[in-house]
Formats: sequence, C-alpha cells, structure tokens
Amino acid sequence: MEFPQIIQGGMGIGISSWQLARSVSLKGQIGIVSSTAIELVLIRKLQMGDLGGHLRRAFKAFPDQSVIARLLEKYFIEGGKSDDQPFLPKPMASEKMGWRLKELIIVANFTEVYLAKEGHEGLVGINFLHKIQSPLLPALYGAMLANVDIVAVGAGIPLEIPKIIDGLCRGEEVTFTLHVQGTKNEHLLTFDPQTALSEVFTPTKRPLFFPIVSSVTLATVMVKKCAGKVDGLIIEGPSAGGHNAPPRGATKLNEKGEPIYGPRDEVNFDAIQSLGLPFWLAGSYGSPEKLASAKATGATGIQLGTLFAFSDESGLRSDLKLDIVEKCKEAEELEVFKDPLASPTGFPFQVLSVKGSLSDPEIYEDRCRQCDLGFLRESYEREDGTLGWRCKAEDPKEYVKKGGKLEDTVGRKCLCNSLMANIGLAQIRKNGSNNSYIEPTLITCGEDMSSISTLLGRDKSSYQSADVIDYLLS
Repeated sequence: MEFPQIIQGGMGIGISSWQLARSVSLKGQIGIVSSTAIELVLIRKLQMGDLGGHLRRAFKAFPDQSVIARLLEKYFIEGGKSDDQPFLPKPMASEKMGWRLKELIIVANFTEVYLAKEGHEGLVGINFLHKIQSPLLPALYGAMLANVDIVAVGAGIPLEIPKIIDGLCRGEEVTFTLHVQGTKNEHLLTFDPQTALSEVFTPTKRPLFFPIVSSVTLATVMVKKCAGKVDGLIIEGPSAGGHNAPPRGATKLNEKGEPIYGPRDEVNFDAIQSLGLPFWLAGSYGSPEKLASAKATGATGIQLGTLFAFSDESGLRSDLKLDIVEKCKEAEELEVFKDPLASPTGFPFQVLSVKGSLSDPEIYEDRCRQCDLGFLRESYEREDGTLGWRCKAEDPKEYVKKGGKLEDTVGRKCLCNSLMANIGLAQIRKNGSNNSYIEPTLITCGEDMSSISTLLGRDKSSYQSADVIDYLLS
C-alpha cells in the first residue's frame, strides 16, 4: 500500500476532533481522532444541546438503536444546559465496568470515527493511550464498528493490541492484561462482542496497527514479539507535545528541571528501516525541510500535532487558539516546559506556560485537588487480592489512604479536568460557599512552534488544516 506522507497526530482530549481528522483525510493525508475520554466529551456535548446535530446524525448509523435511546434519555438536553449548571457525572471505568458504561464507550468511539469518515474515502485512524487501559477494549470495538482504518497506540508497550484486533474481527471474546502496581499477579480485562449489545455485531474489516514508539529497541520488540501483525511504525522523539517517553537509564534534570535526553535516546534510522515496515517520524517535524529530512532517512513521512492543534478545525477553544497564535505572529517568546511531574502517569508532559492556566503556580495552588474523572488512575492490589484505584493528582490524603506514597503526589496536575477545559467543556464546581469556579485549562504542545508564524504571514490571524498540508508539501 502506498501511504500518505503526513499523519495528523492523535491529540487528546478532543483536540484531534472528528472535524480536524476529516479535513486532513479530505486532503489525502491520514487524519486521526483521539479516543482519550471521548465518552466524556460525547455526554457533555449532548448536555450542551448537540450543536449542529452532528452526534445525533451519527447515532442514526449505530447498529443498536436501543442503546442510543438510553443515551439520549439520560444525557441529551434540548437547547443545552444553563451556563451555571454543572455537567452530570459519569461512572469511572475500572476492571468491573457496568454494561451501560461499556455501551457509552462503544457509541462514543463509533460516533467520532463515523463523523471523521463521513462522505469520503480517505484514511481515518484512532489514537489510544496504552496507559488508559480499562476502557480500551470496548473503545476499540466501537471504532472498528465504524470501520476505522488505522489504530495507533502509544504511551506504553502495546504488544497485545494486534491479537485483540484480530479477535474482535472474528467476533471472539478478547482479553487485555491490566497493569497493577506492586504485584506480579495477573489481572485480565475481558470483553465479549457477543454480549456487548442487544445483538451480535461484528466489525467488517481489520484496521492497520501503528504502534507509537521512541526507540529501535521498542520498535524491534513490537515487530518481532506482537501476537499479530504490525503494519507501520510511528517513531516519536522527546520534543513532541503531550506525553513523552522518559529518558533511557537514570533520569537527570537540567537547570530548568526538565529530563535530559542523551545518546541512548537517539534513534538509528537504518535499524528502523531494516525492520521492513513503513514508518513516520514525529517530534518537531513541522516544516517542508523537516519532511524532506525525514524522507531522507527512509521514512514514509511525518506525524505532527502542534501545527494542527492551533488550526481552525481542532477542538481547542477558539479564544486559546487566538491568543497563542497571535503571540506566535508577534514573535513573542513562548515557554514550553517538559514537566517530569505534571502527569499522573509518570511520563514527562509538555506544558505551555500560559497565565491563568494550571501552569500558573497560583492557579495550581488554589485548585482543590480531586479525582472525579479517573482516566489516568492506576490500579493497585489490596491485601485481600481485590483491586483499588488511585490517582497521583487526587487529594494527597486520599492517595495515601489507598497505600500510595505522599511524595508521589508532589507537583501532579489533573490533566483530565484541565484538558476538558481546553475544549470548552470544563466542569463547574462549588468552592464551599455559594460561589462557583470553572476548572482551569492546561495547554500542551511540541517544542517547535516556529512554523505557525510562517503559516500566518503578515495578514492572517488564523489558518486551516489544509494550509498546514499545503505548506508541508510545498
């Protein structure tokens, strides 16, 4: 298969929206939607009244309309909720997931892929974080029911994914090994497509599998040890936005407090090429020159997120886009800090310093720490062998009660709530009195934002994803 040169990165939560992925695919490149927290995005948009009716249009194509009826009855608000009304809560996914939550996850992933693929034959993929394990099986099933073309998985070692994809294609029960802190006992997540919905619906095609890796070692492991086929590789360097792989070996910090990457983290592209698969390079490749240099290594092309994240079609709030794009246009210095502590996952996380966001020390200190979304929680084994769940960004006292170490909570930020705020779906909370506050934002992007000013030129204050593609292919 001859693949496109450009993959639009799978930026969660909701930044890699179906609108962005569809616009990229219409230009002949690979558009990617993000699965991260997509069920939460869906129910909050339903409570906002489903502006444009897009969700309900996709719902009509879902094979089990009894599920759709239940979702609409529970979450849809005609005309949208009032501005001061909090969003309804959603159950948190765990090893014991209720059937209604499974339905919601299936529908949400189906809907996002369906809308991204609607009305064209271009390639559409979906991105999963391997660290977010509990909803992965029903999420993958929902995306496959919508005929997703590519499954990209990063933030871990996704050896089991090809086997799961193949099993779902056959309509079989599939299992996924849950990582549990502090135990060698095996804990499995299971999902049976035969009983997931009111009837049995089997995906009609197998999507391609592209693991996102950071080293030759991991790429080789994926190609040689996966229990199924790997169809391509995305090689992501440490300057990419969002979560980065930690440095190999003992972590050392520079004078700013960022992890230092060294020779062991450099990628031998000849070794990658020898694996015989198409591959794309990611991390500060957002220019025509970088695309050319990537192809000179033998790569099929590049994956990039930052340029697309600030385009018109991305899910990022318009006011945030306008502010940051204007700063780039005026050549203002923007600081991107590779925070080794921010993410509860323990992976370094790129944070754009923005006043009034969670990167602001005063905002961070004022926020009441709590975990009510739970996508980045870790599982742990209790003394009786049952599983519990905790998050390093929750109230430190609660984390310690669950057997966690107090020092592991230092500097952690609630990515779940802040990333929802980034797309205009922030939760409204009471602060103990009659006053309310809105969850703050936290912006992530790659280290290189220089191409934004090139795209804008002198006269423009915004740009579209098509402009990004035309620029890169120029």
